Amino acid sequence: MTILLAVVLGALFGFVLQRVGATDSKVIRGMLTLKDLRLAKTILFAIGVSSFALFSGMQLGLIDAGHMSVKSAYYGVLIGGLLLGLGWAIAGYCPGTGVAALGEGKRDAVVYVLGGLFGALIYTLVYEKIADTWLFEKIAGGKVTLAGSEKYASLISDISPILIAGVFAAAFVVLAALLPRRVAA
Repeated sequence: MTILLAVVLGALFGFVLQRVGATDSKVIRGMLTLKDLRLAKTILFAIGVSSFALFSGMQLGLIDAGHMSVKSAYYGVLIGGLLLGLGWAIAGYCPGTGVAALGEGKRDAVVYVLGGLFGALIYTLVYEKIADTWLFEKIAGGKVTLAGSEKYASLISDISPILIAGVFAAAFVVLAALLPRRVAA
């Protein structure tokens, strides 16, 4: 049943990515070059609404925080994030949109996905050599959340998690509303 749910949710996610234009590398490049902000507006709105729903659900006991997996923050994550962003800008895809574009049959997505798999293979092969280096030194205590978790340390612990989530959610939604759809050239 878990696999079936994952397949259904993955298919729905891919469908939504396709509908908002995230499987079109030109749309993504337009967002990253700040020329076409429609996708950025969608992403900001989705982050705002979903983060508020998540924190509210956790505070109301509807979502068990024990099911969340917070990954450790370390220097390698920062470098990996920069590399991911660079690849995203060059290719016009991130991992999710690249796979969805592959499902659409886009040829450039084939190259992107194969390149990503090759990069994962290289990382796997060199991991043992870099595992004990500064790349894996924890930042801010490792596993931390912004606010309100019984399981993990919080960066902000003196303020209600719903209030923090509400402020961030509102900021993201307002920013999404204020951004123009396109920037004049």
